[in-house]
Amino acid sequence: MSSVSKADRKTALDVASWSFNIVTSVGIIMVNKALMATYGFSFATTLTGLHFATTTLLTVLLRWLGYIQDSHIPLPDLLKFVLFANFSIVGMNVSLMWNSVGFYQIAKLSMIPVSCFLEVVFDKVRYSRNTKLSILLVLLGVAVCTVTDVSVNVKGFLAAVIAVWSTALQQYYVHFLQRKHSLGSFDLLGHTAPVQAASLLLAGPFVDYWLTEKKVYAYNYTAVSMFFIILSCTIAVGTNLSQFICIGRFTAVSFQVLGHMKTILVLILGFLFFGKEGLNLHVILGMVVAVAGMIWYGNASSRPGGKERWTYSAPNDKSQKPDNLLGSTEIDEKV
Repeated sequence: MSSVSKADRKTALDVASWSFNIVTSVGIIMVNKALMATYGFSFATTLTGLHFATTTLLTVLLRWLGYIQDSHIPLPDLLKFVLFANFSIVGMNVSLMWNSVGFYQIAKLSMIPVSCFLEVVFDKVRYSRNTKLSILLVLLGVAVCTVTDVSVNVKGFLAAVIAVWSTALQQYYVHFLQRKHSLGSFDLLGHTAPVQAASLLLAGPFVDYWLTEKKVYAYNYTAVSMFFIILSCTIAVGTNLSQFICIGRFTAVSFQVLGHMKTILVLILGFLFFGKEGLNLHVILGMVVAVAGMIWYGNASSRPGGKERWTYSAPNDKSQKPDNLLGSTEIDEKV
């Protein structure tokens, strides 16, 4: 009975974690879209710095209230994480600027195979046939409903490569650092958010000027635009926290695969609030295929053998049977 209730509790927490991430992620995309498209605040890097500054204030408050315990991350690990995370943010912005929207979407989709590669190389994870096919179905569905014009150039391609690998490494490191140092999501945010806030607020205005040729301090701040900036920062706290919770509970690959539900919802909300231009049978079919792939992935990866971490069992003495020389598998509970 207790095992059933424990399983039910885990399922409820998993659903709550994903729901929290989807709501906050979709919410911040819609708010930022209004802020940038309607009110002309195009300083994405600086805005991200403000997001992490707000998150830092929350972690300081939670530490003062006793919800975050004292913990330690070695400086090299912390600096590597911040380096990957900041390159991811800047790389994505540069990739969007230098590439067509179609190639930018393809680059985002390629994060899934890159994340799979990192898990295979560093965590010795092996995927079943059905898990691999479900991932391909998700990629196909999202590509059908998002990829339109595709053109590429050398500098755009290099920016996309940097963005994809740095994002995949950042998300892998979220899971890795929580596991390695036995940290909770709040604990990890408490270490990383202040460093990211400081570095992005220092470099952000220069990066944004390079990308947009506009100065953040020359922007015409109004009451409405300030409201959207504050709203964006408030939602970002939930987005940052929910990302760490989801990757900590699952893995970077699952976060990427199931996270494309956010892409579908953003498309739907975009059609509802910003006009139905571009909505056609082609796009709807892609959405259906992608959602089917996500459902299949959730089912396939949670089955025994769907996603396993392989370990090597070395013999303890010469009298052991030859069978013990074979590699053993350990089912990864975090799908």
